[in-house]
Amino acid sequence: MSAGPSTRTSAEPLSTGLAGRLEAGLVAAQRAWRAPGVSAGVVRDGQLAWSGHVGSARLGVPPQPADDDTQFLIGSVTKTFTALAVLSLRDEERLTLDDPLGTFLPHTRHARVPIRQMLAHASGLQREPVGRIWESLEAPGREAFLAGVEQAEQVLPAHHAFHYSNLAYGLLGQIVELVTGQAWEDAVRERVLEPLGMTHTGLTPTAERALGYQVDPYAGTATEEPVFTLNATAPLGGLWSTVGDMARYAAYVARPDGRVVRPETVEEMCRPIILTDPEGWTGGYGLGFGMGRRGDRVYVGHGGAMPGYLTGLRVRRKDGVGAIVFANCTSGAEPLALATDLVDLVLDTEPSLPEPWRPEGPRPDLDPLLGLWWSEGSPITFFVRDGELWSRLTESDALSETRYAAEGPDRFRAVEGRERGEMLEVVRADDGAVDRLYFATYAVTRAPLAFADLQR
Repeated sequence: MSAGPSTRTSAEPLSTGLAGRLEAGLVAAQRAWRAPGVSAGVVRDGQLAWSGHVGSARLGVPPQPADDDTQFLIGSVTKTFTALAVLSLRDEERLTLDDPLGTFLPHTRHARVPIRQMLAHASGLQREPVGRIWESLEAPGREAFLAGVEQAEQVLPAHHAFHYSNLAYGLLGQIVELVTGQAWEDAVRERVLEPLGMTHTGLTPTAERALGYQVDPYAGTATEEPVFTLNATAPLGGLWSTVGDMARYAAYVARPDGRVVRPETVEEMCRPIILTDPEGWTGGYGLGFGMGRRGDRVYVGHGGAMPGYLTGLRVRRKDGVGAIVFANCTSGAEPLALATDLVDLVLDTEPSLPEPWRPEGPRPDLDPLLGLWWSEGSPITFFVRDGELWSRLTESDALSETRYAAEGPDRFRAVEGRERGEMLEVVRADDGAVDRLYFATYAVTRAPLAFADLQR
């Protein structure tokens, strides 16, 4: 169950005991699901730290096991790649998320639906493209797909509720093609796959791919499923990938750099726009990525389902740990839950240790701002961390912290945490000493003052 030589890296290895527990969980899942094969990988600190493969990628005599380079159809995890392509165009200012569909398809009956709502499954557009493609397994080409869009319904008001829409992601793929002048796959390859080194990912699988099966729930027999070529609907679920490639992808989602989009763009994509379960508040959806809460931890990722294949991607971005799980069966497996289990097991058993604290270097420019201040009758403390200006409302509440970036003489912008985006202004007395601060226009003073005192 070890990773193949093409993906094993110099990352700090997991202990033998933890690797054994991950392997045991994988074996137990494969048996409980009665899946022909289950493959998984765990990413920590930007590298594939462990991978495992149970059962068979291809049944036969002899059966063929999977390895880190065996391709599986990842289904709707493809949507995250479509979303990244769209956001890369946004970062290049070639579109905005508030652009309506009519900007690109001016004669469509759904011209007023904006990109942002389609990315978040908040548009209310019907779930599937017109036609019974999940019975025929014949997906439309571009002309037939766009013709079907004019028959499609908006089944709910916009932002009325989370309503998953494969149709919306097919339309997002069309937007990518219209803006770039490229086929969707070419645009995704250029913008996402090649920068991340995902050389085994694409719409056309290799001859050695894992075969997909439906297992009879009573007889336990396996029937090979046909390959579903998605044509114009590929942006909603058509990519094939591997444990090795998806480990690179999970590492990027956990710790993004500028290879695909700006790091802050990934942060934006991984913030919830709409709740997927408004009663329990344990799930949400952002710009192409889903969020799930388990206990105090929030994960991002996506699930995928296609005839013969189920996929789960989960990333705990705060800790830099992620997991990918593939099962080559149509139903019965829960790879998203297992991926979450694997990440939890790593975090609970061998959590990454933070860097030791080191004394700060001198910052005479910030010294007059540091220490205890008061605003709205409550304390606010300014301090230096890692060479940057921060504030907090209380010592025990990390959610009340704010990080600032200098934006000019005596002006700082809140760039992280509470009141992000607001301005902190420094006001000086005639002698140049700091007299008071204004944060988001609220007065911040060295003494606790009432609002009445500020009027005098």
